Amino acid sequence: MAGAEGRPPGGRAAGVLPGPADGLGQDGRVTRTLPTPDGPVAVLDAGDGPAVLFVPGYTGTKEDFGPLLPLLADAGLRAVAMDLPGQYETPGPDHLAAYTPDALSRSVLAVAARLDRPHLVGHSFGGLVSRAAVIADPGAVRSLVLMGSGPAAIGGDRRERMAALEPVLRAGGMPAVYEALETIAAADPEWTSMSADQRAFLRTRFLAGSPAGLQGMGDALRAEPDRTAELAATGLPLLVLYGEHDDAWSPAVQAAMADRLGAPAAVIADAIHSPAVQQPAATARALLEFWATVPS
Repeated sequence: MAGAEGRPPGGRAAGVLPGPADGLGQDGRVTRTLPTPDGPVAVLDAGDGPAVLFVPGYTGTKEDFGPLLPLLADAGLRAVAMDLPGQYETPGPDHLAAYTPDALSRSVLAVAARLDRPHLVGHSFGGLVSRAAVIADPGAVRSLVLMGSGPAAIGGDRRERMAALEPVLRAGGMPAVYEALETIAAADPEWTSMSADQRAFLRTRFLAGSPAGLQGMGDALRAEPDRTAELAATGLPLLVLYGEHDDAWSPAVQAAMADRLGAPAAVIADAIHSPAVQQPAATARALLEFWATVPS
């Protein structure tokens, strides 16, 4: 397992500081805890108006969407980002079966039900979870954006790194995994340029996560079948959005998925796997342009 679907827990996929544990953040975000049938879910909440719900990826958290939330709030939307169970401020079960996309989709649907059919955005593994949610209940949301997500299980270097860190998790738990990831990240210029506060937050949120969640989501990420046809059959408005240099699922794979879905593709220039962090303004524009086409 490793940060951001196989990358170190900093670098291109991180660098977003959270707001306070409770109350208003500097950009107007509010940290809330929402009750759901599967337990409490922590969210960042900003703005008023039609709702948008963001679902993070493996080893990600709601803070990964922090740069987007005030931009969307300024555009007249209520922007909400959630932790998945087992991530940071949202507790999760101790059994691995709780961390499949189908199982996690129940929490997404529970939060969506409180937001009156939001637009749904799933990043990376969160895209697989969000896909499972809309396949289960297409009427629960108004649209789905797959952000840096793919049609099936992840492969390549990220898959290999997750496999290599499995024995580290078994032997030393979350702290040992994080130390291994910090060693890997030492070669990443973006990691070395981070402030001490940023690094401290990344360590805190990683260590707050569930070991079962880390293992279970990693297993699911490497076993997910191709459900593109099922998603297309929902008839839901869809957008495939990704960075032009995405190094998880390749841009070519995501473009082909968009073709199979009959969905538009939005390519974010100068972004890799986390366009919400790397190019928030361009990402917000692409999202707003898509949502403007979705019937109310």
